[in-house]
Parts: sequence; structure tokens; C-alpha cells
Amino acid sequence: MISLPVTSFTALLAALLILLLTLKVIQLRRRGGVVLGDNDDRILAKAIRGHANAVEQLPIALILMGLAEAQGASQAVLIATACGLGLGRAMHGIYFAVHGTHWRFRFFGMWLTLAAQVALVLILALTLLGL
Repeated sequence: MISLPVTSFTALLAALLILLLTLKVIQLRRRGGVVLGDNDDRILAKAIRGHANAVEQLPIALILMGLAEAQGASQAVLIATACGLGLGRAMHGIYFAVHGTHWRFRFFGMWLTLAAQVALVLILALTLLGL
């Protein structure tokens, strides 16, 4: 049986983040009586996109991480990458969930997310090549 502790822990935190972003969207929908779409509510539209972005970005990162971990990548490197991914996703999520948050949270959150994904691609490739 393969054990993937780094990926498993990262997936747990990712699921919690997605759950929190989902609850924020539900809260805003109920507050505004919105059943479908965003009813031209900019705050709700922003929360919906923040949730969607997390759902779009996290699966590929977790797949890459899991494959790299299964192929025997360094746990220390994976942990460092997971920390960058987690911090990036948290910053990005805060920007979208907390109205009035400075745009830099979004910018640096996405930057960290993309950096982690690039790192995971490289880690997996190097691991597959036996380097």
C-alpha cells in the first residue's frame, strides 16, 4: 500500500479551504436571496470566482504532488512546495472571501500557487528521470 502523507495532509487542508469558500458563497446567496448566478452582486460574484478558482487550481496541484510522492520525491521538497501552495491558496482565498482585502493578497496568492505548480511539474519530471 502506498502512503502519501504530504499529499494527504495537503488535500485535507485544500478540502477545508474549499469548504470555507463554499460556505461564504452560500452565506452571500442567502443574504441576497440569490438562487442562481450572482444577481449582479459584485461581492457575490467575487466570492463565486474565488471558490471556482480554488476548485480549478487545487486538483492539478494535488495530482502532481501525489504522483511525485508516489514516485519517491523528497518529502522535504514536497513539504516546502505544499507550504507554498497552501499559503498561496489561503492568501488568494482571503482576497475573494473577505470584502475589502488588498489586491496584493490575490496577486501574491496566485503567484505562490503558480510557483508551486511549476515546482511540482519539475519535481515530478526530475523524479521520473531518476534525478
